[in-house]
Amino acid sequence: MIKNDLITLIEKKRAELIKVANSNGLTSTVAIRYSQELDHLINEYYRQHLNHVSSSRY
Repeated sequence: MIKNDLITLIEKKRAELIKVANSNGLTSTVAIRYSQELDHLINEYYRQHLNHVSSSRY
């Protein structure tokens, strides 16, 4: 996945999480699911970023 696509998905998921958390609470099932999805996207972003940084050093 392209870095800019991941950033867009992260921003979209973050906005969705805020909206759901405001209406249903942070501990609602849907807010937890969105939070986990956001975590997954952020982890993928950092995995790609770290791989890029590591490979550019050598």
